Amino acid sequence: MEPRHALTSFSRLSSRQLGDPGQFDRGDVSFIIVAGAMVSFMVPGLAFLYSGLSRRKSALSLIWAVAASNAVVIFQWYFWGYSLAFSSSATNGFIGNLKSFGLKDVEADPSPATPLIPEILYSFFQMEFACVTAGILMGGLAERGRVLPAMVFIFCWMTVVYCPLACWIWATHGWAFKWGVLDFAGGGPVEIGSGVAGLAYSWVIGRRNERELLNFRPHNVSLVGLGTFMLWFGWIGFNGGSAFGANLRAIFAVWNTMLAASFAGMVWCLLDFRIERRWSMVGFCSGTIAGLVAATPSSGFLRPWSSVIVGILSGTLCNFATKVKFLLRIDDALDLFAEHAVGGIVGLLLNAFFASSSITGADNVSSIPGGWVEHHWKQLYIQFAYVVATCAYTFVVTALVAKAVDSIPGLKLRSTPEGEMLGMDETEIGEFATDYIELRRDVADCSTFGFSRGHAYKSGDAQNERHAQNVVPDRNTNDTRSESQDLETIAEKPENGNGTTTPS
Repeated sequence: MEPRHALTSFSRLSSRQLGDPGQFDRGDVSFIIVAGAMVSFMVPGLAFLYSGLSRRKSALSLIWAVAASNAVVIFQWYFWGYSLAFSSSATNGFIGNLKSFGLKDVEADPSPATPLIPEILYSFFQMEFACVTAGILMGGLAERGRVLPAMVFIFCWMTVVYCPLACWIWATHGWAFKWGVLDFAGGGPVEIGSGVAGLAYSWVIGRRNERELLNFRPHNVSLVGLGTFMLWFGWIGFNGGSAFGANLRAIFAVWNTMLAASFAGMVWCLLDFRIERRWSMVGFCSGTIAGLVAATPSSGFLRPWSSVIVGILSGTLCNFATKVKFLLRIDDALDLFAEHAVGGIVGLLLNAFFASSSITGADNVSSIPGGWVEHHWKQLYIQFAYVVATCAYTFVVTALVAKAVDSIPGLKLRSTPEGEMLGMDETEIGEFATDYIELRRDVADCSTFGFSRGHAYKSGDAQNERHAQNVVPDRNTNDTRSESQDLETIAEKPENGNGTTTPS
């Protein structure tokens, strides 16, 4: 009897120390656990998407960067990231303090943002948002960025850029939260944060070699499609879970997400068809993501008919925004700015017009005065000022952090010209997404195809992405071709002025 009594007393003591877990609805808790797991599924979705959009020789490096940034962010969020973003005792409106350092006392009390779930669950759910944001930003490395310096950069960036942005809009003491800015699931911290930061990072590390920009095209569109639909699935948890409970607002958020994504995908595809006369899969996927991005800040505030407008406008404006990088001469290889920053801006500004107080209040917790449809006219300048502040802060501070990391010996952000020509998989990872590099070596060594073994290596081999200059007899004619000519694919040949492939 005594041991059982002691165990009972210990259980009661532990319950008092952790708060009262019984105050939360188990349905709400279960829903957010599942939603958080769905958001985590977006990380491999990003990895596949980026891998498919890049060239073969740099595909695996982007998968590695997204996966490794996920691990770095989990540590940063546990270490001090959550505290800097959400500590309840901070009062400055800009960034939190270290009250919750190492998740100290983050247990079963109601979360700082909603009474529906415990704080320990809220910290996990918000951590997944941070992981996805970092994963999006890793697209800025495409085909020329070194991965180790990028991990140092992402830890610093999370601390001085993402955590303040999250604090502004989601912490109860944040200036944007107090001012009444409407940002449901992260149009500022996640979308503008990653999109504008990606533009700044690309600006700092510079453009790819001009040869790499000739006739560029994705190496595996199947992976682009797979990654996109993994992201779409995860985005349902991303936006639906931001209602923080199994309630009616979550259902509206999911519906709005689906509508915006589908209409944006169709619009983007149609805009590309008017030029190419082809139904582009990459275009459809790009539009779908643009719609998902625009739904991020808006899906929990709008009625479904409004999300049709969100989808049409985001698909259109994000499509045209892909030209901005050419005007700025910034090599934003994966269009982070056009997709994420512009999409987030579209969603944030449309909240000013279409936000509904009844949809917002469907979680039985939140209340807002609404947007223009409810005659709340000043919401537009509130949203606009928030967009400007978020964009300006993100670009300036990201550029400063990138420059600072780049100046540290051994942490140069960009690879060498030779490394860029050979590909990031070979120079940074030492492994390959496909066997393309090894096939190239086998042919160059002439050990597989029965060619002569004599070959001469040159100092400029890396510039040509070839390791040998043998003459290979054509089996059907008496002509001869170099191996580099024999192996070069149509996708890697520049086009002449008429749009046709230049013959070797």
